Amino acid sequence: MDTSNDHYDSPWKKAIEHYFPEFMAFYFPDAHAEIDWSKGYVFLDQELRAVVQDAELGTRVVDRLVRVNVLNGDENWIYIHVEVQGTKQAEFAERMLVYNYRVYDRYKRPVASLAVLADEHKQWKPTSYGLSVLGCKLTLEFPVAKLTDYENKLDELLASDNAFGWITAAHILTQQTRKQHQERYEAKLRLVRILYERHWDKQRVIDLFYVVDWLMQLPEWLNSQVWQELETIEEKEKVQYITSVERIGIAKGIATGRVEGESRILRRQLERRFGVLPQWASEQLESAKEDELEAWSEAVLTAPTLEAVFKHQNLS
Repeated sequence: MDTSNDHYDSPWKKAIEHYFPEFMAFYFPDAHAEIDWSKGYVFLDQELRAVVQDAELGTRVVDRLVRVNVLNGDENWIYIHVEVQGTKQAEFAERMLVYNYRVYDRYKRPVASLAVLADEHKQWKPTSYGLSVLGCKLTLEFPVAKLTDYENKLDELLASDNAFGWITAAHILTQQTRKQHQERYEAKLRLVRILYERHWDKQRVIDLFYVVDWLMQLPEWLNSQVWQELETIEEKEKVQYITSVERIGIAKGIATGRVEGESRILRRQLERRFGVLPQWASEQLESAKEDELEAWSEAVLTAPTLEAVFKHQNLS
């Protein structure tokens, strides 16, 4: 398995969905305190895609749109737009403003835009974007959580009962052990042992194990050692969280999610170069295997035509 390109999309998306109140409490405690959590919250992914589908301004790890109720406010409910950004990008702050306005324009409700910066550039921390012309000004200021700010707090993160303390530690350790298989193996085992030591409920352990298994990819021979160590831990703790059936499910989920993520990224690259994709190209992407997506991702950089990317003669 190639571990040079670590995939952050799916684990972040699932973790935010499963533990959204903890996400808010960990990264944005002031905002968390203003939300009426007793009334629940609703993720609006389809709605977000409809709002921003023609406003592609750079790639990102994941974005979510959530409807929540607030305490003691004039408005009964508002929207929270969350961006988790994995790379330094000049367009990022502009995208925050564009998406914020587009959501507001569609729903005519207050929109809070929040950003988690998961890149490795410590000095890059955009917190606003504005335009000014002929005395007219438009500015968006947005709260930011920068993961590199936590690099010196690993012990504190790992001691936290908040799922995102542990996830932040996993993300940092993933970045620190890139292309260092033995160090990553040891870091992964450390994280897994903490999961079991906490005696969290079974589903929480499975969810967070999915995160670390996705983030901290290893060669197959080291992954096998992780599973062996996992069995030893479960025997010692006298628990059985990750059964053989769940192990298969996690592996399939990771493989499926990785392919889906690569397919979405490749689609954006193709559309940027060649415009709206014809039906045959969409069908190719939907049925593609991981090795095919990797080959096409390389071809899209230099291929003169869409057909050349796929090595496919369009007969329509």
